[in-house]
Amino acid sequence: MKYLVTGGAGFIGSHLSDALIKRGDSVLVIDNLSTGNHSNIEQILASPNYELIEGSILDTNVVNEAVKGVDHVLHFAAAVGVFNIVDRPLESLTTNIRGTENILEAANKYQREVLIASSSEIYGKNASGPLNEESDRIVGSPLKSRWTYSEAKAIDESMAYFYHQEKGLKVRILRLFNTVGPRQVGHYGMVVPRFVSAALKNEPLTVYGSGLQSRCFCHVYDAVRGVLAVIDSDATVGEVFNIGNDNEITIQNLAHKIIRLTGSRSEISKISYEAAYNLGFEDMQRRIPDINKIKKTVGWTPKLSLDEIITDVANHLR
Repeated sequence: MKYLVTGGAGFIGSHLSDALIKRGDSVLVIDNLSTGNHSNIEQILASPNYELIEGSILDTNVVNEAVKGVDHVLHFAAAVGVFNIVDRPLESLTTNIRGTENILEAANKYQREVLIASSSEIYGKNASGPLNEESDRIVGSPLKSRWTYSEAKAIDESMAYFYHQEKGLKVRILRLFNTVGPRQVGHYGMVVPRFVSAALKNEPLTVYGSGLQSRCFCHVYDAVRGVLAVIDSDATVGEVFNIGNDNEITIQNLAHKIIRLTGSRSEISKISYEAAYNLGFEDMQRRIPDINKIKKTVGWTPKLSLDEIITDVANHLR
């Protein structure tokens, strides 16, 4: 198979490209290198089964030519990271909505199967128990830039789903929950690489808010296994799946764990959300995935622990 991976020089996209080439597939990547970079793909650039187009998913000519020449589209390109979203909301909305629309239009034109990488941000402030694929979305005001990513991803999912319903396009949708691992950077707001980087330098680990907010972290290697399992199954067409690890930890305890595992002398400091972002920033207190649907459908479960994630991130940063 030949796959188009949009955002394939980014964190998740580059690991997915590695896995596809390793199993014998060919990969064509579109990436504008705004958040991705060459260091993520240097190990596969020389492969005869790999090609990189430095371009934008907002360029319909680039998208159409790329989609026409592949068997399957894996759409991972997006404006990502809380800092990016809060500071540049228009860019987030444009990239995530218009870019996905371009991908879906081209996939429908050439009748290529497409996977849309969505996000747990879909659920917004819904802090109830494990969130399943039918759980309600609870988001703040549309005038708050914090929620532009959630809104854009919701529109992406709706567009993809109704391309499937109305036009018969073979679509799959994945909601990724806090995917972390080697190659991820902290300067866009990703908490694990940010904490690990500080710990390795014996600098303070800065916790935003109370630190009692909780998350679940999934190793990128596990997430990529899940992506492959979903795209390889006919039973997943027209469906949406959560991909994540359902082991929960508070951000404060995450900081303590990282200090312990890295042997750091760092201390923990706390600042308000307003000091980290801007006035009126909103966050969610809890986000835990229900992964029963993907378990039952393709047999996928995460295998790697949070300790292994932290160790792998630390080794990469070293």
